[in-house]
Amino acid sequence: MQKTLQLTDMVPEVVEGLKASNKSISSKFFYDAEGSRIFQEIMRMPEYYPTVCEAEIFETHKRRIGSLFCRDCCSVDLVELGAGDGLKTRILIRDLLEEKINFRYIPVDISQEAVTQLAGSMKQQFPGLAIETRIGDYFHMIGDLSREYPNRKVVMFLGSNLGNSNLDQSISFLEQLNRAMSDDDLFFIGLDLKKDPEVIRNAYDDPHGYTRNFNLNLLKRMNRELGADFNLDHFMHVPYYDPETGTAKSFLVSTRDQSVRLANVDDTIHFRKWETIYTEMSQKYDMEMIREMAEASGFRVVESFFDGNEYFVNSLWKKQA
Repeated sequence: MQKTLQLTDMVPEVVEGLKASNKSISSKFFYDAEGSRIFQEIMRMPEYYPTVCEAEIFETHKRRIGSLFCRDCCSVDLVELGAGDGLKTRILIRDLLEEKINFRYIPVDISQEAVTQLAGSMKQQFPGLAIETRIGDYFHMIGDLSREYPNRKVVMFLGSNLGNSNLDQSISFLEQLNRAMSDDDLFFIGLDLKKDPEVIRNAYDDPHGYTRNFNLNLLKRMNRELGADFNLDHFMHVPYYDPETGTAKSFLVSTRDQSVRLANVDDTIHFRKWETIYTEMSQKYDMEMIREMAEASGFRVVESFFDGNEYFVNSLWKKQA
């Protein structure tokens, strides 16, 4: 589950992005109630492979993954950043409990509602699970845990969430994470791999129209929350994938010269015909990129796990000595 960020709380950022020479609106605003509902539809469609692939990795390799988590230690804190509904994590948790591993599950999120719901469903499914929720900034939470508990922390960042940032931003995030972790801690990350470009295009421009609706919902939000008068018929959803760099991007494109009034903030945004609003990126990687990114941020790759099609990878990293 994503925390719903109100556009009204972020007006300067939203207006600045829309008035820039290269217009943009952050993908963090996708997830109002309607956006979250549409994203659930996206995850269920056959063209959207990441969730299924990562779940396959966990089912296929759970015993090996668990053994690496717990190698040479007697107690582990399983720390999940942005845990959402914990759907895939439950596969690992079930196996760790069956193997009688001494561990504690710690979901970390900025949303109190998200982690409260997750903790309740986890305790219902796994009554013996030791679970401790944390609300707030990722890096502070990991630093606090390192100071408070001597256990090894396995920090999990799943679902290719890192791919929503460019390479420089990703390395900066990973460097901060590295500094917050102790030497014996591990980092377990999910990353989307380069593959047949048609497979990627179908995931971000599906024949059902879900990804189109997901992007256009940003305009609906601005109409509702900022008093804007976007005409959705005058914008089109255009995804783009560069197989050389592995970068997938989504845009909303104005199909005519037009002006949009933001009544609640007393401002007007002008669009030229075919001008774009950049809404999202999703980076795809190869293993060389992953190794270089790990090393640049102070990690080394311990072992990596793939689904049968090698569409996705879950990679276990450790801090460099």
